[in-house]
Amino acid sequence: MTYEETLAYIHSAYWKGTKDGLSRTRELLNLLDNPQRGLRFIHVAGTNGKGSTCAMLASILQAAGYKTGLYTSPFVNRFNERIALNGKPISDEDLVDIFERIRPVVDGMENQPSEFELITCAAMLYYKEQNCDLVVLEVGMGGEFDSTNVIETPLLSIITAMGFDHMQYLGSTMAEIASAKAGIIKPDGVTLIYGQNPEADAVFAKTCRQRNNRLIVTDHSRITDHAHTLRGHDLSFGPYAHIRLPLIGSHQVKNAAVVLTAVEELKKAGVCIPDSAVYDGMAAVRWPARMELLHEKPVLLLDGGHNPHGFRAAADTLRELFPEEKITVLMGVMADKDHGDMIRALAPLAKAFYAVRPDSPRAMTDQALAQEIQSLGVMAVPAGSVQEGVNRMLQEAAPDDVLLAIGSLYMAGDVRKAMGRE
Repeated sequence: MTYEETLAYIHSAYWKGTKDGLSRTRELLNLLDNPQRGLRFIHVAGTNGKGSTCAMLASILQAAGYKTGLYTSPFVNRFNERIALNGKPISDEDLVDIFERIRPVVDGMENQPSEFELITCAAMLYYKEQNCDLVVLEVGMGGEFDSTNVIETPLLSIITAMGFDHMQYLGSTMAEIASAKAGIIKPDGVTLIYGQNPEADAVFAKTCRQRNNRLIVTDHSRITDHAHTLRGHDLSFGPYAHIRLPLIGSHQVKNAAVVLTAVEELKKAGVCIPDSAVYDGMAAVRWPARMELLHEKPVLLLDGGHNPHGFRAAADTLRELFPEEKITVLMGVMADKDHGDMIRALAPLAKAFYAVRPDSPRAMTDQALAQEIQSLGVMAVPAGSVQEGVNRMLQEAAPDDVLLAIGSLYMAGDVRKAMGRE
């Protein structure tokens, strides 16, 4: 297969509804000789901050000298980003090779895997064949029935900040959503949670007791000496003084607290992480489309926030960085999201919205989004495609304006392309 044919094959996979749960993933991995059994994992679930937490942790482990896999979703610019090794996406050649070998196995299965299940199995095989020391494994959705949950007890399970998302699949209450996430809590393991959500935290604590799993709750009060600029953060946490973190957003400081607590727990588990690796890894972390600075005059920030919790985090960051400024917002959302609460999170800070339609069949039209924003008393104009919206917003902006592009990681790649960031 060519690279394009490989991607077409991957995207053609879908769940046919004949079996649920993890049966297809387990069957395919068994046919591939269970590559996951020879790997050591840090398994990460949660509603918000999963990707940033994974990126920080993988960067630290790489700086400590470990051959580190990083499995995430979705991607921003290229599919290969989802399966990374030591900070580099899988090559086109390796991706093609892996799927050329997997495809005949899948073709022989009566109940074939969905797209995400297929990608997860491919990642496991790739990391095994590359002799990875450690794999930072991000849950796709939920936890209990996510295909990443076929692994045995990991070195550490992490559950990041909790909020309401994917409610049609995970449940309508926080307890139901937390129960789905708690599926990654394995017997006789260790689980680290972000905390600060009493209803969800109670579910995690109960699950840990039932499974003889040691629970650690992140102590965010250990964050001290925090300074925040458009270039990121300087912060101290416990024994680590003046860590440089080049990720923008007040929420990233709390994500960093989770990561640094995870480092302490991994050390207890025998993972050698020198202090120098913590400083170097945090300073080197890159995570595009998460409050990413794309332009300075005017300031243009790009954020992949895709639910009300993410939008509130973006609003908090803007208030901290620009307390006297009104913000111009480029927004595109999926129609099945809680876009009303998303709009309300930013409306008090916004002087105007440019509504765009991301390139996805699930996307809300720019006209419908603009009408909903206008119904809340905020100026909004339909601006067509993401490319058209970026061009119009920049053309109409003054040099001292502050601009934010937000709404979905599906549109983030197109915003980056429009700004020449491939």
